[in-house]
Amino acid sequence: MTTITHPAKVIVLGMGNLLLRDEGIGVHVANALQSSPMSVDVNLEVIDGGTLPDAVLSLDTADKLIVVDAVQTGGEPGAIYRFRPEDIDLDEITVTSLHQISLLENLWLMERFGDGPKNVVIIGVEPEDISWGLELSEKIQQRIPQIVRIVLEEINSTSPDGPEKGE
Repeated sequence: MTTITHPAKVIVLGMGNLLLRDEGIGVHVANALQSSPMSVDVNLEVIDGGTLPDAVLSLDTADKLIVVDAVQTGGEPGAIYRFRPEDIDLDEITVTSLHQISLLENLWLMERFGDGPKNVVIIGVEPEDISWGLELSEKIQQRIPQIVRIVLEEINSTSPDGPEKGE
């Protein structure tokens, strides 16, 4: 008997508010991924999630979800972090935009009901400037190629049969 394996479904969700300069980094990375040639062995979907917390509700078919977003930790602007939702202490989050808590709460609810992605990785970028404006700060703009490489490494680390929980 032949077993047919389908490529894992990976969704990259770029979150952020484009009106608040570096807060929009996730959207800028999603756009960069959509316009760059890439060779991957997965079923890949790149979504511009903007500030819509409900964007996460359509992610239940993903084997792996990679979220790219601005994350303020007080670190050096441009620092890139990789973590999972379970690494976040919701009591210590400083909310800089409306989508942050809703995204985490939605992922938590999806997991509890068994409907969420099997594997979630968050790539966070420390913003330098979240004042009003449409352009990224120069420091964050220069980080986009490195962030795209990190996201591609995450995509390519996904096995054809899908990632295991807590990979």
